[in-house]
Amino acid sequence: MLGSLLTSCALVTAFTSAVFAAAAPGVIKTFGFGEEVADLGTTLYVLGFSAGPTVWAPGSELMGRRWPLLIGILGFSIFTIACATAKDTQTVMITRFFAGFFAASPIALVPASLSDMFNSVDRGIAIGLYTMAVFGGPFTAPYIGGFIEESYLGWRWTLYLPAIVGFFTLLMLATFAEETYAPMILVQKAATLRRQTRNWGIHAKQDELEIDFRQLITKNLARPFKLLFTEPIVFLLTLYMSFIYGLAYALLEAYPVVFQGVYGMKGGVSGLPFIGLMIGQFMGTGFVLSLQKSYVRKLQANHNIPVPEWRLLPCIVGGVAFAGGLFWFGWTGFTPSIHWMAPTAAGVMVGFGIITIFMQGWNYLLDSYLNFAASAFAANTMLRSLVGACFPLFSRQMFNNLGVQWAGTLLGCIAVVMIPIPIAFRFFGPRIRKKSRLAPTVEEVKTA
Repeated sequence: MLGSLLTSCALVTAFTSAVFAAAAPGVIKTFGFGEEVADLGTTLYVLGFSAGPTVWAPGSELMGRRWPLLIGILGFSIFTIACATAKDTQTVMITRFFAGFFAASPIALVPASLSDMFNSVDRGIAIGLYTMAVFGGPFTAPYIGGFIEESYLGWRWTLYLPAIVGFFTLLMLATFAEETYAPMILVQKAATLRRQTRNWGIHAKQDELEIDFRQLITKNLARPFKLLFTEPIVFLLTLYMSFIYGLAYALLEAYPVVFQGVYGMKGGVSGLPFIGLMIGQFMGTGFVLSLQKSYVRKLQANHNIPVPEWRLLPCIVGGVAFAGGLFWFGWTGFTPSIHWMAPTAAGVMVGFGIITIFMQGWNYLLDSYLNFAASAFAANTMLRSLVGACFPLFSRQMFNNLGVQWAGTLLGCIAVVMIPIPIAFRFFGPRIRKKSRLAPTVEEVKTA
């Protein structure tokens, strides 16, 4: 149940990141600004995703996962309501940023919580569901948000609804969620034993931590940056995933160019081709889960010691599918003489690639940096969210100026260049991790 609650937090916050793009026509009509300013609503929210982990991840390694998650969901819900009731442009933009900042809490911490809760066998399935939520939200938002915006409810309800879901999820988490971070669980047990035995000398190792501001900045807040810029695995994998994440938000701008501009679809109907991406995600998830039995056999043969590189084969397959899907989309979506189903079907390959790369990329990060899972995910979230925030600002212009076919070709070529990254880690990953001070030892992996 807790895993489902955590995943639902990621789903609603990810959905809200993209729903503003679907609500843009109503927002533009209300406030009278242009499309470029409307794009800032998405950009600032995702920029909040980038800024938030610098606080939430180190905080979770000091005080546990539960309280940062609760504070994050509360802040997200409050600022989303504030955006829905906004009376001017400044309020819309400021509240979108802070909604994203607080929403970064579940985006960054849910994978770390799942890592706390599940072993290396079940963790893969749990991360798969989380990945479906992170991308299922943005890919369902265009048609759900589009139909809401066109209805009598209007654009404000595209924000009221996720805020209501956020408050409900907060209530459920506050009622049922328990701490998952092992050091904080020991702190709670030690406190219970002190009360029961009246022995005030009982304490956990985490109790010994003396938090001073300087150490908080230099050690805890700096750890995600240290992982990102000193660990080749974190940096290169995050670079690859950042490009793909940016493309996911670029599609929010590219699909209207194709399905509204080329095929003449309207409003919510023009968002329905995103279903192709969702189908690809389901297929990709099925592909990864079909390899689970093989993974378990390898694990048993290796005395239950997981090797992170076992996760990477789907990343390689997904990378090829992702690049192929971009070429397909570009060269079928530029003219109405080709049926609209062709670029829609290209989304199946793109969705397949996105989900397989992210599912196993995140699992690879978790397996490689168990002790610092929250910081590794914070580093990943910061860079990819920064890239994701930038892509909506130029994607529509790129597809309009280069043409759909050449914009798709350019992005496809970049995707091809990045395919060797997981291939390189498959061969050289163990050697890189041996030189790392932050990767877990074999003994630490055994006890995980």
